[in-house]
Amino acid sequence: KHHTDSGGHDEVPDDFFTRLYHKIMDPLLAHRGWRISFFIGITLLLLGSAGMVGLGLVKVKMLPFDNKSEFQVILDMPEGTPLEKTSRAALEMAEIIKKDPAVTDYQIYVGTASPYNFNGLVRHYFLRSGPTVADIQVNLLPKHDRAKKSHDIAKRLRPSLQAIGDRYGASVVVAEVPPGPPVLQTLVAEIYGPTEQSRVKLAEAVKHIFQTTEGVVDVDWYRETERLKTVISVDKEKAALSGISAGQISRTIDLAVKGQSIDLFHLPYDKEPVEIILELPRSQKSRVDELLTLSLRSESSPDGPLIPLRELVQLSEKPVPQPIYRKNLKPVIYVTGDVAGKIESPVYAILEMNQRIKALNREAYDGSSGPVKIYNLFQPFDLQEPSMKWDGEWHITIEVFRDLGLAFCVVLILIYMLMVGWFKNYITPLVVMAAIPFSLIGILPAHWGFGAFFTATSMIGFMAGAGIVVRNSIILVDFIELRIRQGLPLAEAVVEAGAVRFRPMLLTALAVVVGASVILADPIFQGLAISLMFGEIASLLVSRMAVPVMYFVVKNRTQVKSGTTA
Repeated sequence: KHHTDSGGHDEVPDDFFTRLYHKIMDPLLAHRGWRISFFIGITLLLLGSAGMVGLGLVKVKMLPFDNKSEFQVILDMPEGTPLEKTSRAALEMAEIIKKDPAVTDYQIYVGTASPYNFNGLVRHYFLRSGPTVADIQVNLLPKHDRAKKSHDIAKRLRPSLQAIGDRYGASVVVAEVPPGPPVLQTLVAEIYGPTEQSRVKLAEAVKHIFQTTEGVVDVDWYRETERLKTVISVDKEKAALSGISAGQISRTIDLAVKGQSIDLFHLPYDKEPVEIILELPRSQKSRVDELLTLSLRSESSPDGPLIPLRELVQLSEKPVPQPIYRKNLKPVIYVTGDVAGKIESPVYAILEMNQRIKALNREAYDGSSGPVKIYNLFQPFDLQEPSMKWDGEWHITIEVFRDLGLAFCVVLILIYMLMVGWFKNYITPLVVMAAIPFSLIGILPAHWGFGAFFTATSMIGFMAGAGIVVRNSIILVDFIELRIRQGLPLAEAVVEAGAVRFRPMLLTALAVVVGASVILADPIFQGLAISLMFGEIASLLVSRMAVPVMYFVVKNRTQVKSGTTA
């Protein structure tokens, strides 16, 4: 039927889609069984879409991988490795890197830190120095001139670089520029316990779990290799008998090992003078036996005999003390890693490792009986029990999704309060807002189709789209109530609302799709575009039928209770 009110409201269009809409809606409103089947179908669609996350078809991640034009290779050799060997390992890696067609150039830094960015500041790369460290800064072709993203290039090079590192017994980390706030590492396990020994034992167990978990790479921990150092102590009795002071012996050893500036050399064309350093050859000062062949003469007896250094000192070996890390004044050992391979989200690696970590018994680490406690947001308060806390990207992911979820709940409450004031009842706003989850029917399958992660930007897109979904539902419900006030029966008003108001709803959806399409190709904001575009399309198609039918059910029940009929 076609209705035109005296106020000049929109006429019901007469086209194929409108007639099809009538053929679907008329039986739904006429038969209760059809309505039940309709709601069951929508519920199954919604549950099926949400189940794609649980089944792993749609992966959850804080932010997707960005497409930058650079990355770093961080090399840590075993303690005690000479600078030349570190340089040789870095050069071997550079030979692999330069063969990649996407690489334009690289710079090797051995024994010192490279110029660091924000990521290097957070990861403390600027503190790296010494003969055991190296850093390779790799620059890539502009992203429009290569087929692969920077993450894929880094992933392609990682196995070859790791093989070189394994041959040298070194730790190799391929550090990409993070798309969001930088963290210490993608996977960070903070190990707490009552004693250093218990922390080390638990950290070793967690590190082993990292290394044996599929998809976890670049595993390392903030603890140096256990090693001994040679301590040269002055034999004061022999030194006194020889007339040689402890200070003279100490200065001699310091001069031999570190060298000493004895003069300045002025070049004719240089503004700054060059120091002349007196020191032993590297081959001699790197060996204690060679060092002890030096001879000294008493400063008070210039003509006295030369006495070998080995007769004036005693040698002993002591363990090198480990660095102590603290977080909020609590001693901690960090175990770090990254994710690469089939599943490149830390969420799933952590869920898998949690099961194995919970199987560890605290008794083995100087604690009471029971599984090792795992914390996600807060540090353990009681350090008498061995425990572990996840940090890194996982911590940020939990905080962001938690905060977004709480903010979304507040927004929903405010929307509900506004609509209660508008519609003057408490049920109609619930009907209007029931359409919000329908957008997930389009959002999650679209993420699966594009092979995209459901990220924080996807969540923001879902929240932003909720406002548009509510606006479309208000258009439908407001028009239904307008027609009812004009004397139209409930069933006819419900069908007419979906037919007449479909055009402005469609135009709104098209505007959202066109506006969001420009960021669909961006690696960071792709999730936002997918959520806006496909969430709006799904909500448009589903809410056009679901909202009128739900309003009909609620209103019809109210009318039956009040003694009227539709």
